[in-house]
Amino acid sequence: MDLLEFARGPALQLSIYVLLAGSIWRVLGIALLQSKPDYSEPRQAGGLGGALKVIWSRAFTAPAFKKATMYSKTLGYTLHIGLFVTIFFFVPHILFFKGIFGVSWPGLPNSAIFFVGVITVGVALALLIRRMTHPVLRLISNFDDYFSWFVTILPVATGLIIPIRFGVRYETLLAIHILSVALLLVWLPFSKLAHTFLIFMSRGTTGAILVRRGAKT
Repeated sequence: MDLLEFARGPALQLSIYVLLAGSIWRVLGIALLQSKPDYSEPRQAGGLGGALKVIWSRAFTAPAFKKATMYSKTLGYTLHIGLFVTIFFFVPHILFFKGIFGVSWPGLPNSAIFFVGVITVGVALALLIRRMTHPVLRLISNFDDYFSWFVTILPVATGLIIPIRFGVRYETLLAIHILSVALLLVWLPFSKLAHTFLIFMSRGTTGAILVRRGAKT
């Protein structure tokens, strides 16, 4: 078995199993946490509505903080949009998803994906520099923050290198790209990257609690 066969086969399959198992473990671990019973009378009904409202409203910055957070927010949203586009609108990726789920959708031209990928890497570097130079961010950052940044941007960077080659065989570069994706999938559920799915649980719980207490959401 050569490197590409290993990456496409056992490595990718195992990483998907770890992603699914780890994600289920994280969600169940939170769902089964014992909390103290709240015997107070609810001041307002509509916990589900409050949960959905906070999930939506917390995606935007409160007016009082917009000016101070504009730079980091813009970079953050650009990064997430760039990742979304490169993952779900690159034709080879769409074909991969079609092979698994049996559905497909229109993709973007390779040149557009390459452009978005370059922007995404540039924004990621800007966020890294900000983390390393901002006094507070530098103080509270740990291994999880930096390694999560690395494994997130590595698949994009390796994907951008494939059409350039640099004298390396296409099969080798593709194998490295797939292995970088496998690394991301394995790391995701056990790191801060788990906010990919846990963010909805945390914001929803906060919204339900606020509604119960009669607080403004």
